[in-house]
Amino acid sequence: MTSSFLGDDFLLDTSASRHLYHEVAAPLPIVDFHNHLDPAAIADDRKWSSLGEIWLEGDHYKWRAMRWNGIPEDLVTGKTDFREKFQAFAETVPHCVGNPLYHWTHLELRRYFGWQGLLSADTAEEVWGMANEQLTKDSHSARGLLEQMSVTYIGTTDDPCDALPHHVKAQSDPDLAFRVAPSFRPDKALDPSAEGFAAYISRLENVSGISIACFEDLVEALLNRLDFFVTLGCKASDHALSEMHGFSKRASGELDLILRNGRNGWTMSSQDAEDFRAAVLVELGQAYAERDIVMQFHIGALRNQNARLFAALGPDVGGDSMSDKGCAAPLNMLLDQIDQRKGLPRTILYCLNPALNEVLVTIAGNFQDGSVPGKIQAGPGWWFNDQLDGMERQLTQVAQMGLLSRFVGMLTDSRSFLSFPRHEYYRRLVCRMVGRQIEGGSIPDVPGLTEGLIRRICHDNARDWFLPDAG
Repeated sequence: MTSSFLGDDFLLDTSASRHLYHEVAAPLPIVDFHNHLDPAAIADDRKWSSLGEIWLEGDHYKWRAMRWNGIPEDLVTGKTDFREKFQAFAETVPHCVGNPLYHWTHLELRRYFGWQGLLSADTAEEVWGMANEQLTKDSHSARGLLEQMSVTYIGTTDDPCDALPHHVKAQSDPDLAFRVAPSFRPDKALDPSAEGFAAYISRLENVSGISIACFEDLVEALLNRLDFFVTLGCKASDHALSEMHGFSKRASGELDLILRNGRNGWTMSSQDAEDFRAAVLVELGQAYAERDIVMQFHIGALRNQNARLFAALGPDVGGDSMSDKGCAAPLNMLLDQIDQRKGLPRTILYCLNPALNEVLVTIAGNFQDGSVPGKIQAGPGWWFNDQLDGMERQLTQVAQMGLLSRFVGMLTDSRSFLSFPRHEYYRRLVCRMVGRQIEGGSIPDVPGLTEGLIRRICHDNARDWFLPDAG
């Protein structure tokens, strides 16, 4: 029998999976511990003028699909009004069959707006009017959208130099129905060979009040900002490591010289830059462990590969791809260096290349120390891998080489306030996987075992890591 598109039992093809999803997973709240939501929108409880604005303002997933469909850039990121851009996106959606965008788009229309149809050029006008009317309501403000999805925690991604005024404002609002906290992302302080490094260090000096003349000063300034983040509930750090290379431990005087060269804009070897980055990460890793901050490494994204697109629009516009370089030796070495100091913090490792899933799981296993269940995680399918096949591969490898029951769960990694049905997508897939194994005899049909597993990997583990006082 053919199932209805995105029906109640979407992805749930066994009686066990249907029970696990509808009775166990679906009612659970959402802990979204890594995303790129705008904290100003939360603090100000933003409302959007149209579905085009909230959907297309900064979503490079949709932009890539539209370009692939032959849509000219003016209708993707240009100055054309959002009604025309939305029409172009609606024309693209039928061509997205097989791409997760097709599911995500229609799940969002159903869950947030109650619309059950199929988006296309022919239905665009209906959807435009229907959604825009609802976006005027308080239920569809930034906070309203999050509350609709039962979100209890939002971990944004923030630069150490940010004063975080919007976090301060949001957290001081007694009507805020969920918790929002900054995450510490010091990428701009890690690469002394990068354009803009000197200007960034000057900015860090100003905001921290610490003159940065040597490597030790840089670490002190970063920890000054980290401690400020902690006062606002920071639970996590994040680091974008496009590629990982071997590094050597350097003497403090050598690190001082590399810093000075970076501040002066002088050329340096790639090895100097790599050694400097590793030295900063080792110091920060120790600081995270001391402050019980989760350390996240996002590895293997080759960013801004289209020079024309980057020159016209800047970063994060859809010109990024997977790296095909390995990371095992340098990542093991980096984690080992941090571990030798005072032990690793809780750590989540993500890699954009799914061929390295098993590598990350086995690296995570190297550094479990018995202090925290699942202390080192091979993180969820990220970016190009948060589709059904990518998530299933990743979960299977965690189960086979680690402990699935200790997996920290799903996140959106999104800039969109409409992206939270991705948690439903993940939960349905997890329940399908476990349900099939129950009915195939691979997992015993014991509710205390299977229901507990689903609760942990859909909510409880993330709650315990990021909302420990809510357990």
